[in-house]
Amino acid sequence: MTAATPQPIAISRHQGLDAIELKSPDGARATVLLHGAHLLSWVPAGGEEQLYVSPKTAYANGEAIRGGVPVIFPQFSTRGPLKRHGFARSKPWQLVSAEQGADDALAVLRLTDDAASRMFWPHAFELELSVRISGRELQIELACENKGDTAFDFTSALHTYLRVHDLDSSSVEGLSGLQYEDSAAGGELKRQRVELLLPGGDLDRIYHGLKQDLTLKEQLINRGRQLLIRQQGFEDTVVWNPGAEKCAQLPDMPADGYQHMLCIEAAQIRQPVQLAPGESWVGMQTLVQA
Repeated sequence: MTAATPQPIAISRHQGLDAIELKSPDGARATVLLHGAHLLSWVPAGGEEQLYVSPKTAYANGEAIRGGVPVIFPQFSTRGPLKRHGFARSKPWQLVSAEQGADDALAVLRLTDDAASRMFWPHAFELELSVRISGRELQIELACENKGDTAFDFTSALHTYLRVHDLDSSSVEGLSGLQYEDSAAGGELKRQRVELLLPGGDLDRIYHGLKQDLTLKEQLINRGRQLLIRQQGFEDTVVWNPGAEKCAQLPDMPADGYQHMLCIEAAQIRQPVQLAPGESWVGMQTLVQA
């Protein structure tokens, strides 16, 4: 039997911006903006929305979007001379391909250096973000190639905002025993002794050396929820929630928004990626609705 020919997906519009609406044959759906290669939505086959996007966020060229999966590159947070979280999340990306296959849907987007980026970060690079959905699984892959003639290093993350119905009923399994930087406590190094129960005020931790899968769990009154989280290539994991006080100070978040989201980010922070001319790096985050 001949395999079905992949069907191309045309660019559409979402919130006034160019977008790709992915849909796999089994009903899984995702929305990716060309602005920032920003994944806004993921609905597994037969499931519900798994990502959180603030209802107060702006959708405008050059502006970062609060929620979904921002691409952090080439600088994490304020750990360097660039603006917070770098420039990739607020620049227009080029669509390489978007298609529906026999059992999945895939979009690939690309960002390369230009005169504007070289003013702040004087390196020749090529980023590619691939988003693949199939059934109850989402794969997000970020690849970087040094296209110049000098070496460079960078830090990066997939700043994934996960939707929760109730933060009080949520927990994260798989972090026990790991060392972490407690950014909410000035970067103090600590060790996770037990599974992470939520909430607890301002939560901003960078866990180092994650080897095993994580599981986000919610125990609701009439049902439970589990989301498996796996990463490859990324050596760090950020767990972040602003808590009530800081959330109220964010202009692009509702005051109670912290109760409905938790960031679990595949990241490369403690040890920056170093690329010689012609070298490449790849990192991936996979989410599976159990």
